[in-house]
Amino acid sequence: MPEPYISARNLTKAYRSGAAELVVFSNLSFDVERGEMLALVGESGAGKSTLLHLLGGLDTPSSGEIYYGGRPISGLSGPEQADFRNRGIGFVWQVHYLLPEFTALENVMMPLLIRGWGRARAASESLARLDEVGLRARAPHRAGELSGGEQQRVVLARALVGKPSVLLADEPTGNLDFRTADAVFGLLEELHRSHRLTSVFVTHNLTFARRCSRILSLENGGLGAA
Repeated sequence: MPEPYISARNLTKAYRSGAAELVVFSNLSFDVERGEMLALVGESGAGKSTLLHLLGGLDTPSSGEIYYGGRPISGLSGPEQADFRNRGIGFVWQVHYLLPEFTALENVMMPLLIRGWGRARAASESLARLDEVGLRARAPHRAGELSGGEQQRVVLARALVGKPSVLLADEPTGNLDFRTADAVFGLLEELHRSHRLTSVFVTHNLTFARRCSRILSLENGGLGAA
């Protein structure tokens, strides 16, 4: 059997406040196969976003380990972690976090400029990604001039501009009306296939979750099939 691309082993995340300790989840172990589209569901406050942050190397577990291709990410230094995220992972959040003073094109270019690409090369690659999400004509418009659905499409373009192998999305359609959300999720499915991604989506929307390869439910600090 091929080795899973992402493996979580005995993950525990707890926060301490004075003498009290809040355990968000404990001893979670699961795998994500290469090319899989996994949905994480559960009640608000169950720890889904926290788990996604751990998978993306944005936070560290209290105990346990996360492996990418058999390599533990805890062993990476700070700069190595940042480079790993920049090159290997595309992030999509419920809040778009676009920089309002910059255009759609400039927002998409940011990860490539951080990587050290020249502006002309970064602009060319970013235009291709905007074209892929149907927004090439909106490239010169500032983020605040775009609709909510358009802003989330820019976020998708930005997430994929660096050609990551993994896409992590936290409620990517949560702030959109159903019709727009359905269109954005359909685009996510299309991009997952065309870019041959390994994707993990946090969602409250069970209709969208059922369109994924597999569903895991985070409940009462544990994780199980849904």
